[in-house]
Amino acid sequence: MHEAVPLNPWVALAYLIAGVCFIVALRGLSSPATSRRGNRFGMAGMLIAVVTTLVTHEIASLPEILGAIAIGGGFGWIVARKIKMTDMPQLVAGFHSLVGLAAVLVGVAAYLNPEAFGIVFPAGSPDAGLILPVSRIELGLGVAIGAITFSGSVIAFLKLNGNMGGAPIMLPGRHVINLGTLAAILGLIAFLTVELRAPDWVFWTVLVLSFVIGFLLIIPIGGADMPVVVSMLNSYSGWAAAAMGFTLGNTAMIITGALVGSSGAILSYIMCRAMNRSFISVIAGGFGGDSGGGAAAAATDRPWKRGSAEDAAFLMSQAEQVIIVPGYGMAVAQAQHVLREMADKLKEHGVRVKYAIHPVAGRMPGHMNVLLAEANVPYDEVFELEDINSEFSQTDVAFIIGANDVVNPAAKTDKSSPIYGMPVFDVNKAKTVLFIKRSMGGVGYAGVDNDVFYQDNTMMLLADAKKMVEEIVKSLD
Repeated sequence: MHEAVPLNPWVALAYLIAGVCFIVALRGLSSPATSRRGNRFGMAGMLIAVVTTLVTHEIASLPEILGAIAIGGGFGWIVARKIKMTDMPQLVAGFHSLVGLAAVLVGVAAYLNPEAFGIVFPAGSPDAGLILPVSRIELGLGVAIGAITFSGSVIAFLKLNGNMGGAPIMLPGRHVINLGTLAAILGLIAFLTVELRAPDWVFWTVLVLSFVIGFLLIIPIGGADMPVVVSMLNSYSGWAAAAMGFTLGNTAMIITGALVGSSGAILSYIMCRAMNRSFISVIAGGFGGDSGGGAAAAATDRPWKRGSAEDAAFLMSQAEQVIIVPGYGMAVAQAQHVLREMADKLKEHGVRVKYAIHPVAGRMPGHMNVLLAEANVPYDEVFELEDINSEFSQTDVAFIIGANDVVNPAAKTDKSSPIYGMPVFDVNKAKTVLFIKRSMGGVGYAGVDNDVFYQDNTMMLLADAKKMVEEIVKSLD
C-alpha cells in the first residue's frame, strides 16, 4: 500500500538538497579533474533521496526494502568489478533499458491499482475510483517513453555487443511507419485522457506500440552512430523517470529525471554537431543510413609503407611535438597504461606530448577520456578537437592508435561517404603520421577506407596496439 505522508518542510528541504547534489554532480562530471568529486555528490544526493522517500512513504516492510537493496547493490557491485572498459557502452545501454523497464512497471502498477497511488477521483465524485486526467497523461507518457527506452536500449546493446550487425537495417517506408506509430501512440494517450471510461485495451496498445517503436527507431541506425544513440537513450530514460515521478508524487524523482533528460538531450545535440548530424533526424531514427556511401573493403592494392617499433621510436624521439590520437582499438587492446609510459619516455627526451580526443571516439561519449584518466594521463595534456586540430600542421608526428573514422579525410572530401561532414582530426597535415592498426584488411566502424594509410608521410605499424607500444617503449630506453 502506497500512502504518501503530507510533504512537510523538512522533507521538501531534503529533496532540495538532493537536487542540488545532483546539479553539483553534473557540474563536476564536466571535467576529468573534478569527475570523482562529482560522482561523490551524486551518490550523496541519491542516498538522501532514497532514505527520505523510504522514511516518508509506507511502501513495504523494512526487511523487504533491505533485501531488494542487497540484491540490486550486490548485482551492481559484481558487474562494476567484472566489466571491462571496452564493454562500458554495452553496460550503459543495459542500465538505460532497466530504467525504461522500471518506468513501465511503475506505470502498469499505477494503472492496475490507481487507488494505491492516490491518482483517482475522490469518493463522492461521479467519477469516483477513476484515474484523474492529468495522471492519465503522466501514465501514458511515462509508460510510452519507458517502453521506447527499454526496447531501443536492448537493440543498442545487441549492436554494441556484436550480437547484431552494426550495419543499418533499412525497412521500406520506415519513416512513414515510425511517424504513423508515434501518431497512434499520441492519439491513444489523448483518447485515454479525455475518455475516463476508455477500455483497458487502449492502455495496453499504447504499451505494445511503444515497445515496437523503440525497436524500429534504433535498427536503422548504423554502428558508427551508436555514441549518439547511447546519449539519446540516456535522455529518454530521464524523461521516463520524471513522468513516473509525477505519478508517484515524488519531487526528487522529478528533479532527477528532468536533469538526466535535459542533460542527455544537450549531450545528444553536442554529439550531433560533432558528427554533422541533424538532431531531428536522430529522434526520427535511421539518421545514419541514407548516405550513398557504404561499407568498403580496404584497398590493400594501393601502395603503402610499413614501419617498425624502432622506426617509430626514432622518429618520435627526434620530434619537438607528438600528438596522440586514441580510438576504440586502444580500448580493446587495453593499451592506455603503456601509452602513458611511452609518453613519459618521450618527455624524458624533451618531446612535447599532447592527446587529441574526438567527441565520438570509442563507443560512447567520454570513452577515451575515462581510459586516459584511468592511466593517470595529466588532464592538461588532453585536448578536444576544436582546441588542437589547428596544431597538426605544425606537429612533427601524429600518432594514431586504434582510431580510424575520426581521422579519415573522406569526411571532408567524399560526399558519398557515410561520414561526410563529420569534423575530423587533420592528422594528414602532420610531418609524419604513425598509424597503428592490426592489419590493412580492416576498416573503421563506419566501414570506409582511409586515404591516410596510403600517404607518403604515413608509416603503418601493423600489430596489436598494446604490443606495438610496448616495443616502442623498449626502443626508447
